Formats: sequence, structure tokens, C-alpha cells
Amino acid sequence: QQTVSFWIPIDPVKEATLRLIAGSHKWDKMILPVRWLDDSNFYAGEGDYLPVPDPDNDPSLKVLEWEMEPGDAILFDFRTAHGARGNLTAARRRALSLRWVGDDARYVERPGRTSPPYHGHGMQPGERLREDWFPVVYQG
Repeated sequence: QQTVSFWIPIDPVKEATLRLIAGSHKWDKMILPVRWLDDSNFYAGEGDYLPVPDPDNDPSLKVLEWEMEPGDAILFDFRTAHGARGNLTAARRRALSLRWVGDDARYVERPGRTSPPYHGHGMQPGERLREDWFPVVYQG
């Protein structure tokens, strides 16, 4: 449950900014992750997941988005449905994306590929994440 994603733009972002669906991290099922380049699914077993929602065509979804400047940051639970519209401008849209987890994080195997792929880690389901692969940044 202790998860946070950071999204920090390196370039000004007026259009095609990160969009989040408010409250989606509390939905009963996770959203089926798709590869943004070709819309292919990362996992098999589509029935176990919700399809990627279309917030532009579903008025019941509250979309959060902001124009951002370099160094601004959005922090959110990484189960939150998020993405961006395609960048149709000539301007670059570079950003730094980080994922942090708390000490309750455990290794879980899911069907299909992961992004990024973590080959050879040797972790078993239910184990704490290896510190040599996922370094501890802060201990309280």
C-alpha cells in the first residue's frame, strides 16, 4: 500500500501533460497495463483487470491535470490510472519518473512482461524487495 510515483517535467508542459483519474487507486481491480507505443497488453488474463478507461468519453471520471514547469512535481499512488495525450507540438516533453515503495512492499509475480524487465533478481513471491536492486533511500 505504500507506493508513490513522482513525475517531474524537465521541459515546460502546457499540453500533453500527465493526467490522473482521481480515486482510481481505490478501484476493486487494477487497470490492465498497456504499452503506450502499440497498445499491447503487458499481462495476459484480461478478465482479471479493468480495461484502460477513456476519461474523455466518461463524464463520471474526474481527471486531474496541470500545466507544469521544469522542477514541478506530481506525486501519486502508482496504482492511479495515469497517462498523457500524445504530444502533437514541436516541443519536447521530457520528464523524470521515479517509483518509491515502503517497507510493506513485497515481490509479486504477474503474468507477462514487466517494465522495466528485472531478469535474474532471484526474488520469490512474498519476499521483501532486494536492497541491491531497490536501494533504501530513507529509514525512519
